[in-house]
Amino acid sequence: MRKPLVVALCALALAGAGATPAVAAAPSPTGADTTTGAVPTTLTDVVDDTVGTVADTLSGLTAPKAGAVNFAGTVSLSNCSGSVVRMPDSAADDPALVLTNGHCLESGFPAPGQVLVDRASSRSFGLLNSSGAKVATLRADRLVYATMTDTDAAIYRLGTTYAQIKSAYGIDPLTLSDVRPAAGTAISVVSGYWKRIYTCSIDGFAYRMKEGDWTWKDSVRYTSACNTIGGTSGSPVVDSATGQVVAVNNTGNEDGERCTVNNPCEVDENGVVTVRKGINYAQQTYLFPACFGVDNRLELSASGCAVPKP
Repeated sequence: MRKPLVVALCALALAGAGATPAVAAAPSPTGADTTTGAVPTTLTDVVDDTVGTVADTLSGLTAPKAGAVNFAGTVSLSNCSGSVVRMPDSAADDPALVLTNGHCLESGFPAPGQVLVDRASSRSFGLLNSSGAKVATLRADRLVYATMTDTDAAIYRLGTTYAQIKSAYGIDPLTLSDVRPAAGTAISVVSGYWKRIYTCSIDGFAYRMKEGDWTWKDSVRYTSACNTIGGTSGSPVVDSATGQVVAVNNTGNEDGERCTVNNPCEVDENGVVTVRKGINYAQQTYLFPACFGVDNRLELSASGCAVPKP
């Protein structure tokens, strides 16, 4: 999972080579808790001051270009990345939502089979503009949904609406696509934590992906150019052509190990296991729009809602 880490994030933030259960958290220059992927409270400040001079030479990373995918609407968490998102039918006066990984929760990793719904939260998020500068601190009032079963996702509700964010900061949310992406799609993985954008394509899909005690279904596999690192967990995976979010970055195989934490493996329909060292992954998000109704309310009983339920 790809959360911030010093050595190998125990939770490389399940989002695209980052921490796991491959949870992609950000590598911590000052030292992170390698059991939970937690980062010292000062790490975010350190990153804000230094990350602009780091990683410019790393392969797979690009600065935003005019007309291309940029940082607007992405957020930085204390230990991961995320984004302000809307459903295709969300209204401007709906409370805004933030998408990240289930392994990025402030309370630790959900257990296999566990689904958290409607929990109190005061989680804060640093809102970024198109150039990656922090323009505001947003705060959640509820954790709407979170799990690491079948997928690795968490959705928070903010105490502000999309319209309020737009009026105050000129920033629109990213839209979650309700269509399953296709292999070959050009994508950008946008990390608010590191303020870096990785560009590559969807190489294919893993029928099942196992990492430690967790199993995910129909995971997105990146081509090698998206060599995400800890701290990128929770980054939105954006279709470069449409600008819509098609997945959430969450993990990668760091050491070539088989199905261990930070070393997810792929399992096909016949149970054949494949290990791809250095390859990173994301979890698809097209199932979520069917689970949200009027006022961005979670409706797990809605027709077509196929995400894991409590």
